[in-house]
Amino acid sequence: MKLVLASLLMAGLSWAASPVEFVSETFTQVVKATVEAQNVIDWKKGDTNSYNVDMGFIKGSMIQTVRDISSEGMWVDQNMDLGFAGKQTASQLIDPATGEIKKFIVNGKEQAVPEQGEQEVIEVSESKITVPAGSFDCIFAKIKDKKTGDIIQAWINPDKISIGGMLKIIQPSQLGTVTIVLKSFTKN
Repeated sequence: MKLVLASLLMAGLSWAASPVEFVSETFTQVVKATVEAQNVIDWKKGDTNSYNVDMGFIKGSMIQTVRDISSEGMWVDQNMDLGFAGKQTASQLIDPATGEIKKFIVNGKEQAVPEQGEQEVIEVSESKITVPAGSFDCIFAKIKDKKTGDIIQAWINPDKISIGGMLKIIQPSQLGTVTIVLKSFTKN
């Protein structure tokens, strides 16, 4: 249950300067929240999640992959294509024992590690959901962003889905509602 609650916090995203940056924060939140819950990451090289991203008039895709695991740490890549809003590749080098993000690289340039917002889980229940990747038993949560008051809805299953367990996220943003839905996954 500790893993589930912390994985829910990854949905508490804050709005960024662009749609690409907004979706990129999802990646950071997933990694950080999962690690805080487990105190260790058990993802495997090749684990991959593919998502549909819908930001109203901006639609696209996001693919997250565990690229490499070495003595240096674990590299997790996120490739996004948001159509006319742009493409982005983000990579994080993560210490799998502590969850510390050692490096954050966006489009080939090292960046400061994004800060995690403050969230409060206000509702948690068992649920079932059907997404393009299939039907899943899951945990549904409503999460409140303490800074904005926004309510985020999240459906997760970190046991079945690697890289944070995200099945579906619905969150308000400055451009309207953002929905991210799992379309396929590979868990090694």
